[in-house]
Amino acid sequence: MSVMSLRRQVTREESRHDAWLAAGMLVAGILSTALGSVSGIYGGDHPDLWWGFVYAAALTLPLAFRRRWPSIVLIAVATSYFVGVSLLIPEVYVGNVALFIAMYTVGAWVSDRRRAALVRILVIIAMLVWLLVSMFQSAASDSSLSQEGPFSPFAAFAMLQFLINIAFFGGAYLFGERAYASAVEHAALEERTAELERERELTAAQAVALDRVRIARELHDVVAHHVSAMGVQAGAARTVLDRDPDAAKTALAGVEGSARGALTELRHLLETLRTPDAEAPGGSTLRLSALPDLVAHANANGLPTTLSVVGEPASSSELVQVNLYRIAQEALTNARRHGGPGATADLRVRYDGDGIELEVSNTGRAPLTGRAGLGLVGMRERAAASGGTLEARARDRGGFLVRVRVPHAAGTQSRAATAGATA
Repeated sequence: MSVMSLRRQVTREESRHDAWLAAGMLVAGILSTALGSVSGIYGGDHPDLWWGFVYAAALTLPLAFRRRWPSIVLIAVATSYFVGVSLLIPEVYVGNVALFIAMYTVGAWVSDRRRAALVRILVIIAMLVWLLVSMFQSAASDSSLSQEGPFSPFAAFAMLQFLINIAFFGGAYLFGERAYASAVEHAALEERTAELERERELTAAQAVALDRVRIARELHDVVAHHVSAMGVQAGAARTVLDRDPDAAKTALAGVEGSARGALTELRHLLETLRTPDAEAPGGSTLRLSALPDLVAHANANGLPTTLSVVGEPASSSELVQVNLYRIAQEALTNARRHGGPGATADLRVRYDGDGIELEVSNTGRAPLTGRAGLGLVGMRERAAASGGTLEARARDRGGFLVRVRVPHAAGTQSRAATAGATA
């Protein structure tokens, strides 16, 4: 935050404090004027006491508005001080304090720093010129101080007056500058705090959104895979129920197995969500080594599928293995759902020096809809989360092709980077 950007509004509490300050200064000014008149500071040569009370009011009451109009208040107080001292009003303490407070307020509250500096410098110059003129006038009319020599009593008195005024006005100037700098630092700190709070809320919202996407993807994979298999098995059981009860029992047993498998995976997913320190999907038991079971399940549910592995299997992270497994599972589920009667599938895994490539191709019909479903969206998200790329398209000779390639470097990615890729 720049210095020029600070804009502060005067609160009711601050206005109330200023009003109490002005009232207290007024009482002190009246008392100081009365005591000065009684003590005869200027002898008997001073205006009537009532003029002293008017001077005290003109000197202190503007302080009630010192934060709202700092520059005007400083000019008013300085003018009142100049007039009062010139008329020899017997008050020498409260006026100095009021002038100090007014000059300090300009430095602490005026946001236009050029105007704040100009007003204070002009007041200081006017006061010093007035002091110089007053001293020479006093020296011309008063012979009590010797004026001979550079170190005469008069020169020492003049030097003392200048030093006192320089310290007085310099202190008011510097204290005001320091108060404004502190206010700027405080405002910048509040702004950074608010920005950090907004970033924290945004990060929390993004984390919730990422978790929702991950949960939806996992639920879709589990439900789509097992429920589609249950639908195929239930349809087969209904077809052969009358003429081949044993085959119907076998199909119903498959439905039961698919249902148990779905419940097991759903239970595992729920346990992962309920455990604060669980890392999903790293905590999953699904690996590339489980692909033969996935192929056997597809064969058992009406989709003849072959598995081939090319190259020497290389180690990869749990995240990559789970994502590749789920992509293969979703691709086979789509092939069984959309391929139609007589469709077959081929699952290939290739290991080379650059990475791992998984390919699922099937014969039969391509998906009828032209819009990508949640399954394809989830596969693309999993490929991106693993640092890889995915190709999903209809084949020219019929059927569908899903090919994903993940580099070996993805095996060392952190979960934070994975979450960022998913987002």
